[in-house]
Amino acid sequence: MTTTRTTLAAAALTFSALSAQAADFTVTSHDIKEGQTLSTAQVFNGFGCTGQNRSPQLSWSGAPAGTKSFAVTVYDPDAPTGSGWWHWTVFNIPASVTSLPAGTNAQGEGLPKGAVQGRTDYGSSGFGGACPPQGDKPHRYQFVVWALNTDKLPLDAQAGGAMVGFMLNAASLGQARLTAYYGR
Repeated sequence: MTTTRTTLAAAALTFSALSAQAADFTVTSHDIKEGQTLSTAQVFNGFGCTGQNRSPQLSWSGAPAGTKSFAVTVYDPDAPTGSGWWHWTVFNIPASVTSLPAGTNAQGEGLPKGAVQGRTDYGSSGFGGACPPQGDKPHRYQFVVWALNTDKLPLDAQAGGAMVGFMLNAASLGQARLTAYYGR
């Protein structure tokens, strides 16, 4: 019985330490704000939307100990697909990098050396802005920075969002999230 209590106490302390550490991991942006509406800069230009399709500036801090690389995802869980919509995946960002500039293009200009952009649900790599169906309630756009326990994910630019998401969940040490909205 004492061994079980000791094990449970150790697990609780470990969970508390990881929870506290995860609470310190944050993401901010000059271009988007938590709970606010995205500007036309982050709206897709196509599918009936007329935006600038520009990736936002992102900065993060407080990553968990042991972080070996980062990834960034932008996901719309409200898309009427049954599986959401992947707007951007960037992975293999070196652990020494703590920000991405606005306006990263499909060729990866603006990304650190070694970073890879996966394929979005628009069918190409690079940032694909918000574009919910006309008349839908505003959709949530989750901008997530992932702290990972590996230097590199074994994926390339053809990897779709679901595969990237699977690999991220397997290697995640923590997440920092900003959620913005957009409707039309």
